[in-house]
Amino acid sequence: MDSGSTLPRNLPGEISALLSRLALPLVGLLILLVPTVLRLATTLWDSDEQAHGPIVLLIVLWLFWSRREEVKFSPPSWLGWPLLVVGAVMYALGRSQQVYLFEIGAFIPMLAGLLLVYGGWALLKSYRFALFFILFMIPLPGSVVDMLTGTLKQYVSVLAENALYALGYPIARTGVMLTIGPYELLVADACSGLHSMFSLYAMGLLYLYLAQYKSISRNLLIFLAIAPIAFLANVARVMILVLVTYHFGDAAGQGFIHGFAGIIIFAVALVLLFSLDSLMGLFTLRRKGAAV
Repeated sequence: MDSGSTLPRNLPGEISALLSRLALPLVGLLILLVPTVLRLATTLWDSDEQAHGPIVLLIVLWLFWSRREEVKFSPPSWLGWPLLVVGAVMYALGRSQQVYLFEIGAFIPMLAGLLLVYGGWALLKSYRFALFFILFMIPLPGSVVDMLTGTLKQYVSVLAENALYALGYPIARTGVMLTIGPYELLVADACSGLHSMFSLYAMGLLYLYLAQYKSISRNLLIFLAIAPIAFLANVARVMILVLVTYHFGDAAGQGFIHGFAGIIIFAVALVLLFSLDSLMGLFTLRRKGAAV
């Protein structure tokens, strides 16, 4: 039996009472959030690697708002207070030392603590995915980025070289440097695919959350497909930039088309992910039809 009680859609009194009790704490969180967002807007979010940050923030806010009439409540839990303290310490440390891992991550225990204090474990469970999604606002540690980026760049370079050579292009490779005709192109960190993979995981998990599939195998296959789709999409991106440079010159390859190619390839990766899901849906329907 569920310990929480589902809020009737036509009786929002419980939500109103909750918002009244949360008014002061939410104002406090807003006071902390605004300077963080302002700093992110002029630092991390101003880079190509973390440009997804504002979108993730808007999605998190939407996830909290969209669940407002479907939440459940249970007796308040005292465990929310330690979480609030932990979050406050993390925020103070992250803000003062400019450690985004702590400054942004602090909002997870602080929000979780508020939910526990005012609505118990049932309310926390109602918003567990929204809290989890905040993780995609946190930049990966530099050591992790450096370790993964170097490996991914190497593989991207090898595959791009082999594919273009098989198509008859005069291309050679030295490390992550591609030479085609008179041009030399360095496969930069942005072309490794790490950050687009991170963004694609965010969109893929959001898609699975909204789809609410009951099939574990379907969810797992889509989740596992995200990494190779993002990787192959970035191989295609590098190939496109190399071909544009070879046929139209270095200025064309390094100009508008460089950034535009990244946007197009990310959109293509999303389409491939959704197409895979559609194929799995058709396969499931056919299998059910055959069983009948």
